[in-house]
Amino acid sequence: LTNDYIILPLVMNTEVKIVECPRDAMQGLKKIIPTPLKIDYINNLLQVGFDTIDFGSFVSPSKIPQMADTEIVLAALNRQQSNTKLLAIIANERGLNRACKYEAIDYIGYPFSISETFQLRNTNKTILESIEFVKLALDNCLKHNKELVVYISMCFGNPYGDVYNYDIVQYWMNELARLGVKTISLSDTVGVANQKSITEIFNLIVPSFAGIEIGAHFHTRRESSIEKIEAAYQAGCRRFDGAIKGFGGCPMAKDELIGNMPTEVMIDYFEKKQIHTHVNRSLFEQSFEYSSKIF
Repeated sequence: LTNDYIILPLVMNTEVKIVECPRDAMQGLKKIIPTPLKIDYINNLLQVGFDTIDFGSFVSPSKIPQMADTEIVLAALNRQQSNTKLLAIIANERGLNRACKYEAIDYIGYPFSISETFQLRNTNKTILESIEFVKLALDNCLKHNKELVVYISMCFGNPYGDVYNYDIVQYWMNELARLGVKTISLSDTVGVANQKSITEIFNLIVPSFAGIEIGAHFHTRRESSIEKIEAAYQAGCRRFDGAIKGFGGCPMAKDELIGNMPTEVMIDYFEKKQIHTHVNRSLFEQSFEYSSKIF
């Protein structure tokens, strides 16, 4: 090297946000969980130190009956001595309006699919109708002091045969960024992502959208969890969704549900790498034990 070059140390952010998703874990279960049990479980989770809890959804009870009691659960949550934020999922304008009524909700999540088949299946909208809905959701969130989180579902491929490539992912990222979405989670809805695709997509997206928080929402088999976490982290992801014991899956996707990224696997991985999660390990173990009452 000549004197024309200055070598700077590589600074790695050794801190991540963990989003715990009991809503995603519960929604596919056939047996309805008693509301008091949900309330106690989520109140336990609120003390653990997660950045955010995806606690419920404002969707049709005929589609997702497990979430019919979301408003009752929300009213009973105790956020005293907890800095954890609350996130609720919506799929249409009615759900958006219901969620916006509640001051306790910090984030409103919307699944925006780059698979036309899944967008219709999940929200009864085309992709173009869905992008128009994102505009409406952003306006409503701004009026009600909330932040919209958009999940790009089928981000790593899909089982429906829809046209898929990285250019499509980047195109819709550009559109969402142009509209002003500040938090976008890249979602592997049916567990098709692998280490290579995760590395390539996050390396493509993270440097190009510096003003947006890019998250990872992986559905995965347990045995391939660590390689996926590592690939996303090494490519710059600092926001990770998970569910204790890896339960869950989208009932609107395939008939065979692929579970969530197990939260305990993520926490173990980050602790071993000395990456700070803000999670109180002792309180997490208590919640993990409590989860056996549900899962």
